[in-house]
Amino acid sequence: MSHEAFTATAADFPEPFRLLLRGTVGSTNDEIRSLAQAGAADGLIVLAEQQTAGRGRRGAAWFSPAGESLAFSILVRPQEPKTLWPRLALAAGLAVAEALESFGPQVGIKWPNDVWIGKKKAAGILVEAGTDFAVVGIGLNVNTTEFPPAVAEIATSLRLETGRNFSRADVLGEIIRRFTRRRWQIDQGFDELLSAVRVRCVLTGKRISLNTASGTRVGTAAGIAAGGELLLMTENGLERLIQADEVRLVVP
Repeated sequence: MSHEAFTATAADFPEPFRLLLRGTVGSTNDEIRSLAQAGAADGLIVLAEQQTAGRGRRGAAWFSPAGESLAFSILVRPQEPKTLWPRLALAAGLAVAEALESFGPQVGIKWPNDVWIGKKKAAGILVEAGTDFAVVGIGLNVNTTEFPPAVAEIATSLRLETGRNFSRADVLGEIIRRFTRRRWQIDQGFDELLSAVRVRCVLTGKRISLNTASGTRVGTAAGIAAGGELLLMTENGLERLIQADEVRLVVP
């Protein structure tokens, strides 16, 4: 890791964000959780060169090769009611999308926690709540050019989509600057956040399948509701889904 580049970028982070660099960790989310429980303040970011146990939703492994990607977690101590904390996934996803757009590509958001460039996944968000804090984990493929066979058909990177190499420190700085604003919109200002997410939603109008706590659902995504829920039109009518996993486009 180019510590100098990241240190220089972190020097310009807006308050209260500050960066802690790690070489190898199990999971940056677990690292932040431990630090939060020990009393770390809002805004701490842990960035690792390599994760040995990086994960996505439902514990799925997250591929993040050293030197090519960004794997980091942000400690947030929200002032908003805990029922609104899941919206941090939308705030973080939008921040990542806006940051990537500043480097050129057209970017989409796949509710609830993925960021796409073109029709492939470039980033994933994992928000986990503690007692009085939330951890916002972000994995982003920056300069990766090869992926394991299991994800090669569905994953991409900023470099693959633009043909250019990027400073990971610069990309991190752009994300943090945008998250600085979006994190405060999970309550007041949520309408503005949601409008920005909606225009980037890659699911709206598409036939999709997804897993919920009560089983698999198949239907047509009808947009995102005022509370951030996914609207799904099924044969039984319109459903509002707060959370779901393995959201997939159904190919006709």
